[in-house]
Amino acid sequence: MDSTGMPRLTVLGTGYLGATHAICAAALGADVMGVDVDERRIARLAAGELPFFEPGLPELLAKALDSGRLRFTTSYAEAGAFGDVHFLCVGTPQRPGSDACDLSYVDAAVRSLAPTLERRALVVGKSTVPVGTAARLARLLRELAPAGADVELAWNPEFLREGHAVDDTMRPDRLVFGVGSDWAEERLRAAFRPLLEQGTPVITTDPATAELAKVAANAYLATKISFINAMAEVCEAAGADVAALAAALAPDERIGGACLRPGLGFGGGCLPKDIRAFAHRAEEIGAGRAVAFLREVDAINRRRRARTVDLVRELLDGRICGARIAAWGAAFKPNSDDVRDAPALDVARTLHGLGAHVRVFDPAALDNARRAFPELRYGRSALDAARGADVVVLLTEWADFRAVEPDALAGVVAHRRIVDGRHALDAARWRAAGWEYRALGRA
Repeated sequence: MDSTGMPRLTVLGTGYLGATHAICAAALGADVMGVDVDERRIARLAAGELPFFEPGLPELLAKALDSGRLRFTTSYAEAGAFGDVHFLCVGTPQRPGSDACDLSYVDAAVRSLAPTLERRALVVGKSTVPVGTAARLARLLRELAPAGADVELAWNPEFLREGHAVDDTMRPDRLVFGVGSDWAEERLRAAFRPLLEQGTPVITTDPATAELAKVAANAYLATKISFINAMAEVCEAAGADVAALAAALAPDERIGGACLRPGLGFGGGCLPKDIRAFAHRAEEIGAGRAVAFLREVDAINRRRRARTVDLVRELLDGRICGARIAAWGAAFKPNSDDVRDAPALDVARTLHGLGAHVRVFDPAALDNARRAFPELRYGRSALDAARGADVVVLLTEWADFRAVEPDALAGVVAHRRIVDGRHALDAARWRAAGWEYRALGRA
């Protein structure tokens, strides 16, 4: 316990989730220790260097380090001695060759921490895991920790949106506490005291329900996105306009306009693998039929990528091989440098594989894109990537791309053809400027 009465926190894993949680917790007044086995990452964070792009977080990191409330280590022994509440924030990627979740990093973190816990402590899972993981880890902690049953496990799922992580952490719309005792709830309330004092609602439940809260939220979000993209397929067949259809649905309070935006679909390191792992786990526990629709949600999302390539092919009268194509965007979403399962790069790679000369530009994700796909070519700016292009394809809806003037772009391309994969541009304006404009779900 520190001088403010808040418990001392450790954060196990300093990737996107862990670093964000550690930095924001320190900014809110807690004494925090970030822990990771990656010595290079720990050194960068300790030097004030954020290893990923997230608006607003570098400034908070500098302030937290200057305050003395945030430090980093590779030593689990140091973390065990320091912390009262230990947050588990390691990655849970998709298992190679399977839809299942890979829990090896979670297990390794618990097995490394547990032998260092010699006094009463709370371990709190934040990683996205299959339901039932908390119960298994609780048993493992009791077996391995010297303090035995004095070490409890709770679950506090994260609901971060990349590009908005600081706001989502400092001003969340809710906190979910999955606990097995009054003491565990009290410890969590103490750890999040600044947020509770500002009126953040708390939903207190059991650990299994807390685990499901995250994957269920992602499943619903993915379903809503794929629903409007399924309607885009129908609109194309019917000669209708999916953007107008979405506008007609949004005012209905039972539906709402959030995430009802048609386009290329979702990607990133969370949503695709989380819905696959959810469906896989539901099948394991005998509830597979209840979420069988998630397989089609995933399939609809994948089809949007192929259909975007089709739009390019149509603009080129079927001749993709040898065409010069500007791909605007590499990150899976704007305000991020995350290229995991990025629809933008999937489309760019497919076009390249079909023989096109593809040149990519992204305001933040170029370094990650180059590492993932060195076979592609990359531009220095949106206009540079588009120089001499036969088709421009907008794949990530960065504000930089929306701000490009049609006439300015016309001055560098070979042909005025654009595919708006994100419904980010004003179609009437671009057509009025002499552009052939195509978008998913628009006849």
